Amino acid sequence: MKLLVEKGNLMAREAVIVGSLRTGLTKAHRGSFNITEPVDYTSHVLGAVIEEHSNLDPSEIEDVIIGCGHPEGCMGMNMARIASMNAGIPQSAAATTVNRFCSSGSQAVMMAADQIINNGADVAIGGGVETITMIQDGSQNKTRMVHKRARERFPGLYYPMGITAEIVAERYDVSREDQDVYSLQSQQRYAAAVEQGFIAEEIAPMSVTRNVQPKDGDPFEEEWVVDQDECNRPSTTLEGLQKLQPVFKEDGTVTAGNASQLSDGASATLLMSSERAKQLNIEPLAIYRGSAVAGCGPEEMGIGPVVAVPKLLKRHGLTMDDIDIIELNEAFAAQLLHCQRVLQIPNEKLNPMGGSISIGHPFGMTGSRMTGSLVRQLRRTGKRYGIVTMCVGGGQGFASLFEAC
Repeated sequence: MKLLVEKGNLMAREAVIVGSLRTGLTKAHRGSFNITEPVDYTSHVLGAVIEEHSNLDPSEIEDVIIGCGHPEGCMGMNMARIASMNAGIPQSAAATTVNRFCSSGSQAVMMAADQIINNGADVAIGGGVETITMIQDGSQNKTRMVHKRARERFPGLYYPMGITAEIVAERYDVSREDQDVYSLQSQQRYAAAVEQGFIAEEIAPMSVTRNVQPKDGDPFEEEWVVDQDECNRPSTTLEGLQKLQPVFKEDGTVTAGNASQLSDGASATLLMSSERAKQLNIEPLAIYRGSAVAGCGPEEMGIGPVVAVPKLLKRHGLTMDDIDIIELNEAFAAQLLHCQRVLQIPNEKLNPMGGSISIGHPFGMTGSRMTGSLVRQLRRTGKRYGIVTMCVGGGQGFASLFEAC
């Protein structure tokens, strides 16, 4: 009986976010991480988020969970374990790499929280990483990637993500004009957040060597500090967006300007039990309240939040009116706008600091980045509830709920 009581107490534990840092997001191929391996910038953010809390003994970390959209090649071999040890985290800390495509970073945060809430850990890290540069360079292993019978039965499982966005735009009547107007807003909101110093709070500057390929002249290498995002286009105008040609379909509406940008980067989010944080005099940023996942048609994977968010709200006895800030990943403006309409998200609550259209979208790390951004916004504005949500390749939605402390 005593053991059952102890287990009951364990189930009542809270997981709190005490820190979250990320790299600057660099452009794929041409950006400042173009010759830096993802293990290195994952190790960097792991070390940085731990160093923020000098009274935390790293030996207390029980698990390091890193999300990755393409866990192969330079991101293979359980890179979470490699990056963890490379960061100086004691080998007593376990580590695993997880993949749920674009929600991999959120999946990692959820699993870290679960280790604390249900399994007795006091400290865990959930994060994410992606290099587009070193995976989409012709070296990706595509051997038997497509299962013939599955593709015949469910062709949407293998559609390029841009085609799924075109399907959502056409099926749910999301106009090109609305997509461009929203994308301009994303660029403007992000630029304002940079000007106010909010973005700098998220980034752990990292010294790297980068390869520079000038239009005229020979390539060369130089030392560089990645201390900001490289994907924002603050000079974006609506007229400029309207001139861009569709990328995925000749008569389509999805362009390079109203879709997320391919980029490289990593993020790490540090979680503790509320009890241990109190013992160490560490003030939490927010409480992790729970997550929900749900499936939808693979060919319209962008509607994922439409099925995941209501499930999350219902489980916690909340409505959209109770939510103060919603970070909904901007994979494509088309899918985001449909989700916004169906979920009835007020514009002022949606991505107040821009999103992946203006920041960049390294698939595996975005969920952790959004988590760090959300909890800081809740703290800064004095708001209570926030949601991180995104669509997921293959036809899924993911949503997590956080409450300010």
